[in-house]
Amino acid sequence: MHTIPEKKLIMLRPDEICPSSNQARKSFDEYSLKTLSESIAASGVIQPVAVRKRRNGRYELISGEKRLRAAVQAGLRRVPCIVYRLDEETAAIYSISENLHKGGLSFFEEAAAIQRVINRYGMSVSEAAERLGIPQSALMNKLRLLRLDDCTKQRITDAELTERHARALLRISDEKRGTVLEKIISDSLTAKQTEELVYDLLNSKQSIAREEPVRKYVINDVRLFANSLTKLVDMLLNSGIDARSKKYENEKYIEYRVRINKENNDSNECKQLKIC
Repeated sequence: MHTIPEKKLIMLRPDEICPSSNQARKSFDEYSLKTLSESIAASGVIQPVAVRKRRNGRYELISGEKRLRAAVQAGLRRVPCIVYRLDEETAAIYSISENLHKGGLSFFEEAAAIQRVINRYGMSVSEAAERLGIPQSALMNKLRLLRLDDCTKQRITDAELTERHARALLRISDEKRGTVLEKIISDSLTAKQTEELVYDLLNSKQSIAREEPVRKYVINDVRLFANSLTKLVDMLLNSGIDARSKKYENEKYIEYRVRINKENNDSNECKQLKIC
């Protein structure tokens, strides 16, 4: 992430601070907000909020919206703020980065915020990962969470499932995902148990999918194979070699046996070629 070269601490009235269009958090827990407000009323704002000055002279919030709301509820007339000299794009990256490191957002909010910044400022995934200071693979995993529909995301959030639960559900088809999610919630499955459940479901389907094409292939081509084998035996007979073939068939397989007699000085021996 880019370094922040200039900043200063000032006291601002809450009405001097406007929200950012890049604000990642969309909802706040009322109980935790009330608890923070009571703490601020007793001890003040320990950690200043982060803002940047806009061209119109007002200040735009970068991070610390929950602290700002709690300060307003506590009746503070002025709030300590750190003013950063940042452009809009860098401010958006800084806001997301701080929330990622503090864990202030849900994983769906994190993914949505990152995607908005990528879209708004035309960043590549690799550039966004570099500026946020996280591995590109981790960033891509977060963005994949946005493929889940809103209803599924809400159910995951309400059930307080983890990001690992959500990533496992991505592997399930849309038609089956609701049923699997219901089982996860009703049985209180851990993330590991969820991954095992999804693996078992996919593995059984893949086994069936692998067997079906093979079975069709054998049935379609068995006549061609039999004709080729018959021609081979005929060629051996025409060459003066005593050769015989037999066919055996059951529910599991078709078996062809080719018997070739070989004479020597002591006795008649035979060699058998078995093809299944």
